[in-house]
Amino acid sequence: MRTVLRSLDLVPAAGPGRRMVFVTVVQSGGSGLFLTSSAVFFVRVVGLEPGQVGLGLSLAGLAGFLVTVPMGRLADRHGARRLLAGNHLALALLFSLYPLAGGFPSFAALASLIAMAEISASPLRSATLHALLPPAEAVRTRAQMRSAFNIGFLLGAGLAAVVLAAPSHATFWAVCLANALAQAVCGLAVWRLRSPAQADSDVPRTGRAPLGHALRDTRFVLITIANGVLELHSTVLTLGLPLWIVSRRAAPAGLVSVFIVVNTVIVVMLQVRLTRGADSVAGAAALQRRAGVVLAAGCAVCAISSGLGPAGGMIALVAGTVILSVGEIWQAGGGWGLAFELPPPGRQGEYQAVFGLGRGIAQFLGPALITTLVVGFGALGWLTLAALFLVTGFVCRHLAVGGGPRRTAHLAAEVG
Repeated sequence: MRTVLRSLDLVPAAGPGRRMVFVTVVQSGGSGLFLTSSAVFFVRVVGLEPGQVGLGLSLAGLAGFLVTVPMGRLADRHGARRLLAGNHLALALLFSLYPLAGGFPSFAALASLIAMAEISASPLRSATLHALLPPAEAVRTRAQMRSAFNIGFLLGAGLAAVVLAAPSHATFWAVCLANALAQAVCGLAVWRLRSPAQADSDVPRTGRAPLGHALRDTRFVLITIANGVLELHSTVLTLGLPLWIVSRRAAPAGLVSVFIVVNTVIVVMLQVRLTRGADSVAGAAALQRRAGVVLAAGCAVCAISSGLGPAGGMIALVAGTVILSVGEIWQAGGGWGLAFELPPPGRQGEYQAVFGLGRGIAQFLGPALITTLVVGFGALGWLTLAALFLVTGFVCRHLAVGGGPRRTAHLAAEVG
């Protein structure tokens, strides 16, 4: 097994990068177990209505969205590694309390606290990685972490299928405590991280840039929005394709699970290989443009599926999934490269947090947009999405290459 992982370049060399990949596998395994089974437990064991679960999780998402940038500021001042370790340990405590939720108020409160820690963990993870590793190694390790996340999540989801065979208070406790243990292990592993030169993310920042410094960086904010638009590919795969099948009967409904498996396998196999060269602004920007083109092609292939009959539609949608998955890989790599390379020195935490807002915007607006286009307008909606991806990819490259290095130097001088 280790030989296979090494042949796919999924295991970094011994050091901080390997430990971050280990943390990712453990964390995603716990998350896969919990997220796959939690909705059933909340309804059948806790006794919440499905609408209450949806409302509580929406409120939680909003809470997490609001604390992302402040957490990035704290990371720049006090060290991203310490905050990331604290996040994991806080999650261990919160997940262990979940089975005690006896109604909507306690469920919503716990879900909101968990979302604050989980959503802010992503920019903290990136800032920690940037501090621990050189840029090229950080981008490669981030790709390896993404492959590791998919592997861990699948393992956790598979275990969830076992516990869901008999949902009860006992199994709910077991799931929550298993996830809490995974988070605690991650927290301790992150706490022990050190870079070879000890120049890690614990070094406090002495700059006194005004609050909202990254938000005033217009070009970076525009790149963030463009990257968020390209990240709509995740909503296309998880929501757009299933709704397209159900509403247009373009293929058998059972094909939905095939999409997830195909996407996961492609990401695990190719994420590291296809994101090489993303360790510079120019290379990352080129990947974003390439992602826009490929995502547009995937949407165009999906658009023609409804007119091909069951067999032809199935082939077209699987092909579309493969193409969209490749576009997803290039978008992710390009996004990591830009997020690592564009921020001025000493501002990684805040800039990573702002960059994460683009993902949050996509998560908020994506479901409504994708549903309207795919269900409401059919093939024309798919082609509209294709045009949106295509234009955004070129715009993102223009914004990044047109002023990234000069802007970074200017802001670095301002911070200093």
